[in-house]
Amino acid sequence: MLLGIRFNKISRWRTSPVISASHAFHFNGYFSTTSPLEELRFLAESNEDTFLPWLERKAEMKISSVLSIGKSSIGRFLFASETIRAGDCILKQISPDVLPLPIKNLLGNEIGNVAKLAVVVLLEQKLGSGSEWAPYITRLPQPWEMHNTMFWNESELEMIRNSSLYEESLNQRSQIEREFLAIRKALETFPEIIDRINCDDFMHAHALVTSRAWRSTEGVSLIPFADFLNHNGASEAMVLNDYDKQLSEVIADRDYAPGEQVLIRYGKYSNATLMLDFGFALPYNIHDQVQVQVKTDKDDPLARIKLEIWLRSCTPGTEYVRGVYSTGNSFTIREVRCATGKGRGLPQSLRAFARILSCSNPQGLYLPLYWLSFLYWHDSDILLVLVYCTELNELSTEAVNGDGRLARIPLKNVNKEVEAHQILLSQFKQLVEEYNASIEALEPVDSPCLCKKLAWRRLMAHHLLTGELRILKSAIAWLEKYCDAI
Repeated sequence: MLLGIRFNKISRWRTSPVISASHAFHFNGYFSTTSPLEELRFLAESNEDTFLPWLERKAEMKISSVLSIGKSSIGRFLFASETIRAGDCILKQISPDVLPLPIKNLLGNEIGNVAKLAVVVLLEQKLGSGSEWAPYITRLPQPWEMHNTMFWNESELEMIRNSSLYEESLNQRSQIEREFLAIRKALETFPEIIDRINCDDFMHAHALVTSRAWRSTEGVSLIPFADFLNHNGASEAMVLNDYDKQLSEVIADRDYAPGEQVLIRYGKYSNATLMLDFGFALPYNIHDQVQVQVKTDKDDPLARIKLEIWLRSCTPGTEYVRGVYSTGNSFTIREVRCATGKGRGLPQSLRAFARILSCSNPQGLYLPLYWLSFLYWHDSDILLVLVYCTELNELSTEAVNGDGRLARIPLKNVNKEVEAHQILLSQFKQLVEEYNASIEALEPVDSPCLCKKLAWRRLMAHHLLTGELRILKSAIAWLEKYCDAI
């Protein structure tokens, strides 16, 4: 049995029936003549009790007898229609076919499976009531109901400028726009299809797939019904997938009374990830983390050399965040616990970089040949000011005699060790001031002058910033205690 996790660039379970290109992609061009959005709104008002019977007829199997669909102001959810006990199997479905040859052949390998499935969703939306998946498509969130940060306007994004999520949101939007252009080019011989697709619609469909799809080694799929399960970061309930039996199921991790919402854990995601890919945030997220960029002193004559040496010597993959390795002077930290208590301190890579920054006392000393060659070919000007220091030389010798990584153990000079950690302490305190200012700038989330959408997004921004602020404060407390202890 394997764990399944919400897509978010991580493997997720798949079940059938699914909506994938092999089931849903049509080239007949017979789109509805009435407004698809009007049809969707009308169909979405139909009784929720009709959805599961329709789905089970399509699947030709019983999916669940203890779950029902509910609807709230923030979307649909599944609740217990009768008493559920911990350990009960509450949902079971069969794995689907492999992904879509028609889409693969048309769009090619240069376009990702998420974008391909987004095209499928978009075309099924355009078919309106003529789609065989209409009962499912009509229950998916509409654009105005989604709060993924890539949909935020400039003023809304300004609320989270202090967070790395700001840049991630802009990058994601740009990436999706590039994918849309590639899709338009790939489908330009099918004007009856491509003329009905615009970038905004594609972005909405892409967000639906990103937030709801499940992926395995065989493809990406949207799973009707199961994707109405909402997230609880503290829940132990996840999706189990048995590839041998081609069966996926959800096991309750606790008791549920009739009428109570049933929750699972999508994954151990921070609020930044939840906001980017799912469009919500938690008031207190135990999986929060913050990405910080440690700045070099612009007045330090060795600053460039230190950074070059660091980039040359650090092992790729020191930090793995959201499917991307942190590099250079950017580091991701999680909540830091007391040095003598449960949990660990700051990442060793971050502390190592601070130790390198603290080095001084320029002298013309030995530089390992492979670093010298690297610096020469990357910036010959560095050689003109190549003043090396005793401390850096000692660190390089220590690295060569060890595992090759610089400054992973405390400096022998206690004063320099304290100085290194005070570099971090000073920068983290500055970040705390900036976060505090951003939080204070947020209007009260219950302000009567705010529309519902903006109020919700301000609340999300508040959850994000306060979570990352909590982590920064924990790092400061750890650093202060460390400096006092040594």
